[in-house]
Formats: sequence, C-alpha cells, structure tokens
Amino acid sequence: MKKIEAVFRVEKLEDVTDALEKIGCPGIMITNIEGHGRQKGLTEQFRGREYKVSFLPKIKIEIVLKDGDVEKVVNTIARIAQTGEIGDGKIFIYPVENAVRIRTGEKGEGAI
Repeated sequence: MKKIEAVFRVEKLEDVTDALEKIGCPGIMITNIEGHGRQKGLTEQFRGREYKVSFLPKIKIEIVLKDGDVEKVVNTIARIAQTGEIGDGKIFIYPVENAVRIRTGEKGEGAI
C-alpha cells in the first residue's frame, strides 16, 4: 500500500476530485493549507502600496491505495493540476505499513 500526498492550487480541487472519481479512486482526504516553495510567496500591490504574501493558499489531498493504482492516480493528479506556472504543487508518495477499518476491524488492503 502507498499513501499519496498532493499539494496544488486551490482552484484545481474540483477538477482533480472529478478526475479521481472517474478513475475509481477509493477515497480521499482534503485539507486547506498555506505554504510556499521556491517562489517564496509573492509581492502584491494594494492601494499603491507593496506588500509581500509569504504563504499562499493550497489544497492538500491524501489518498491511501494499492501499489498497482499509484501510477494511474499520480499521473491523473499531475495532468489535471498542472498549469505550467510556478506554484503548481508537488506530489509525494510514501509506503504504508498497514491500515485498519475501525468499523469492522479489517486490516491491510481490505481496509482501504
């Protein structure tokens, strides 16, 4: 089993979740976050004054799935979330040792 964490632009959330639903993604967790990468935020102008926005709003989704589904899900997220601009986001993939469904006590891949 693997856990995918993807961080991307807020405006891409609906497109990404729709695409994941179409490919049969088993479940998804969504968190609103703020952060910055290499761009270190951005500088804006408001009423003639400059101000720096250090942390930009982003969405983080987390998905735990079978090893065989990882490439399909990662490719879908990357394709849909991409704008070609700085700040599109990142995808991280982690190994998952085990999972337990609280309601039934199922363990492993059966729990996801």
